Amino acid sequence: MATSSLSATSLNLKHDKRLMLFAGRSNPMLAQEISRQLGVDLGPITLKTFSNGEVYCRLDESIRGADVFLIQPMCANPATGISSNDALIELLLMVDAAVGASAHRVIAVTPWYGYSRQDKKSAPREPISARMVARMLEAAGTDRVLTMDLHAGQVQGFFQIPVDHMTAMMMLTKYFVELGIEGDLVVVAPDAGRVKLNKKFADLMGADLAILDKERPQHQVAEIGYVIGDVVGKTAIIVDDMIDTAGTLRAAGEAVMQEGATRVFAAATHAVLSGDAYENLNASPFEQIVVTDTIPLRAGAPEKVHVVSCARLLTDSIRRIFTDESVSDVFDGQNQMF
Repeated sequence: MATSSLSATSLNLKHDKRLMLFAGRSNPMLAQEISRQLGVDLGPITLKTFSNGEVYCRLDESIRGADVFLIQPMCANPATGISSNDALIELLLMVDAAVGASAHRVIAVTPWYGYSRQDKKSAPREPISARMVARMLEAAGTDRVLTMDLHAGQVQGFFQIPVDHMTAMMMLTKYFVELGIEGDLVVVAPDAGRVKLNKKFADLMGADLAILDKERPQHQVAEIGYVIGDVVGKTAIIVDDMIDTAGTLRAAGEAVMQEGATRVFAAATHAVLSGDAYENLNASPFEQIVVTDTIPLRAGAPEKVHVVSCARLLTDSIRRIFTDESVSDVFDGQNQMF
């Protein structure tokens, strides 16, 4: 009996990859700018919150076989009426919907990674919440995560899927270089955990480095002790990964000025700005507080808050992930700074 066999080449298969973008409700403005720069329209999606508080999601077109990028920082957005927990659940439902609709790959684009500060046990019987979020994303079916400036680099180790860790450091240093600040510069690390990040920032700026002695007696409360290093007669830039209630940042700015600095600026990737943040920033000695748009600013932000968009960086990263190019080449391999 004659037999026949088919080789892979005899099938003459041709597959065109498709890139599709969908935006959650946490930061639609950032998603729209990424869509514009990438030249790919945002896909139609239905998102709403029922009267009992449950979140609903439906992808309104076929995504079968596509690489689906879901843009959803895990942050609150008063303008769209969702909390940070809503944003997390919404992202998980978007992932599940994409997996169930036979997407080829599902990539969570979440530049602000929720619960990132809870990356270890600080007291007995506490959860490691950042790890739990990683497990939830994996369990939902996420193939890859794209994020920015994690509070602690080791959060990447909580995942068993690829994590592309972007950084806004180059964007922020470029802003200050173009600002043309005159005089001696000193970059001030707000605590010992930020020294490596601030050292890299200082090297790029050609500035000196100083460190603040800080203790945290309880959650969202910090006490500034003294400044380690010379800030007298210099322009200081305090660099951190996030600004939450801004109480610590305000105290840091005041401490640096009391030690003899002539001017003080602040820079951070994530503008959480919860609670009394606006009041603290208004009362602070900072000339400018420079942040990115990973988290949308709520209404009434102080005029001294300046936003630098991270859309181009995320757009380039999304393009490289889709085309299977090196993402670290965006930073010449210098995005692993922790």
